[in-house]
Amino acid sequence: MNAPVNSPVNAIELSDISCTFVSKDDASQRYTAVRDINLTVGAGEFVSVVGPTGCGKSTLLNVAAGLLAPSTGHVSVFGKALQGINARAGYMFQAESLMPWRTAAQNVMAGLEFRGVLDAAAQADDWLKRVGLGGFGDRYPHQLSGGMRKRVSLAQTLVLDPDIILMDEPFSALDIQTRQLMENEVLALWAAKKKAVLFITHDLDEAIALSDRVLVMSAGPGSHPIGEFVIDLPRPRDVAEVKVVPRFVELHAAIWAVLREEVLKGYQQQLAA
Repeated sequence: MNAPVNSPVNAIELSDISCTFVSKDDASQRYTAVRDINLTVGAGEFVSVVGPTGCGKSTLLNVAAGLLAPSTGHVSVFGKALQGINARAGYMFQAESLMPWRTAAQNVMAGLEFRGVLDAAAQADDWLKRVGLGGFGDRYPHQLSGGMRKRVSLAQTLVLDPDIILMDEPFSALDIQTRQLMENEVLALWAAKKKAVLFITHDLDEAIALSDRVLVMSAGPGSHPIGEFVIDLPRPRDVAEVKVVPRFVELHAAIWAVLREEVLKGYQQQLAA
């Protein structure tokens, strides 16, 4: 039996995770992306991971999704060892994931159709309404703005009602106004359903505004956690308004004090590459 959403068991538990990649051309060439990772996401908890570019944030998300097997360590989902793909998680990618030959409604209902759900079309229409696209179900991706396509992707993920939502910098390509609208949309939907969320972002403001906890990663290779912060800002939150709250400013300064040196290290590594 599946653990209930309000179970005290962690939705995700990454224990002593390391991921080392070996070159196909030369087995002696190895790159350890992440090392000694211990990360939990409680049921109904919103956790963000921040760190320099190339620090292995997306690697962690792929491990949690079951798309990548760790070199060492183990992954548990609601107290059970993860075997293969994480069937209790929905994954919202950074890159465009909509099928261009399908309409918005057809994209949203694709996963339901695969599962044999009889009222897939009705559920797709309902979720398009929830994300503010009730009148756009017959539009193809090329007929939608970037923000609208992200809304379709969000509906595509949430229509499956996953217990865990994995999000990999989903709004990084959007303009600031659209991004804030999408962030508030995510907060509203999360508050209604209280799913476990593991959110990857390079934007510290976004991480603080959305999360219950923020995990800070070091620069790679061998990236590892160097700080964890409880975000004790009251909910509900508006992502624009919360940024002027004194406690937000304090949290930002505290996290940036830990993150700043790692960002500089990552930048220097990119210049030397």
